[in-house]
Amino acid sequence: MSIAVIGAGAFGAALAITWAEAGHDVTLWGRNADTMSTMQKTREIPRLSDAVLPQNITCSASLDTVFAHDIIALALPAQAMRPFLETHKNALTGKSLIACCKGIDLTTMTGPVTTIRQIVPSANAAMLTGPSFAADIANGLPTALTLATPDDTIGANLQSLLATPTLRVYRTTDTIGAELGGALKNVMAIACGVAIGAGLGDSARAALMTRGFSEMLTLADRLGADRATLGGLSGFGDLVLTCTSTQSRNFRFGQSLAGATDFDKTTTVEGAATAKSVTKLAKTLDLDLPICTVVADLIDEKTDVSGALEALMARPLKEE
Repeated sequence: MSIAVIGAGAFGAALAITWAEAGHDVTLWGRNADTMSTMQKTREIPRLSDAVLPQNITCSASLDTVFAHDIIALALPAQAMRPFLETHKNALTGKSLIACCKGIDLTTMTGPVTTIRQIVPSANAAMLTGPSFAADIANGLPTALTLATPDDTIGANLQSLLATPTLRVYRTTDTIGAELGGALKNVMAIACGVAIGAGLGDSARAALMTRGFSEMLTLADRLGADRATLGGLSGFGDLVLTCTSTQSRNFRFGQSLAGATDFDKTTTVEGAATAKSVTKLAKTLDLDLPICTVVADLIDEKTDVSGALEALMARPLKEE
C-alpha cells in the first residue's frame, strides 16, 4: 500500500518514517523544491536531526505525485488546511484524507474533520490525533494515537493500514470529540507554560490542567461530543503530554509569554489561534471558559501574567 504525506515538517516526516518502516511506499511532499531535492538525496530531515528517511520514502515538491495516491495524510498547520483544500478540492475528490493537525479554524470555527467534509464531501474524512511528539515517532518509540472518522468501516480499514509495530492506533466515530481534544489541549499547554515560566509552581500547573480539562468537557457537552473521547488519548492523554513537557511548542510558547524564555516567532503554535477561535465560539454559545479567555487575552496583549492570575483567582467560589 502507498501513502502520501502533505507537509514535510517534523510531524509529517515522522509519520512518513514509521509508515515506511512498516513496509509502505510513502511520498512526502513539501512546498520548497530545493529542500525536498536535498532531502531526497541526503535522506536527512532539517527538523528531525537524528532521523533518517528510509529508501521507500520519495521526497517531492510536485503535488501531482501526491494526488496519484488514494490515501493522503494532511500534516499541515490547522489554519493552512482550509485554503489548501479549497485550492485542490477537485484533485482530492474521493480520496481518504487524514488530518494530522490540531486546531479550530479562525474563520469558520470548525475542526479538521468538519473542514474536510465541508470542502471535499466526497472524501473519506478522518483525523489522526493524540499524545505524540514527532521525535518519538521517528525514533520508533511506542506511541498510541486516535483515528477519528464518521464511518466505522472506513475507520477499521484505515486503522489496520496506519498502525505499525511502534504506532498503536485506536479508532472512534466521535470526530467532534477528537477535534476538540486535540485543539483545546494546546490552549491549556500554553496556560501551563505561562504558569511554569512565571514561577507559579507545579501545583498551579496541576490546577490549570484539571480546570482546563473541565473547560474542554464543557464545550464538548455543548457541541454533542462524547465525554469518553475527551477522557481518552485525543483529550486527556494529549493534555498530559503537552502540559508537562518542554518538547511541546505550545508549552514553550507559554513560557515565552511569561518572559522565561525566547521563542522563534516563525514556529507554528496551533494553540495561539485556537485560543482566539474558542473564545469567539464560547461567546457565541454563551459559555464561560475562563482559562481559554485569559490565554487569548495574553496572546493579544490585553492582559499580563499578573492580570491573568488575578482574573482566575478572583472568580466566584463554587462547587467543583
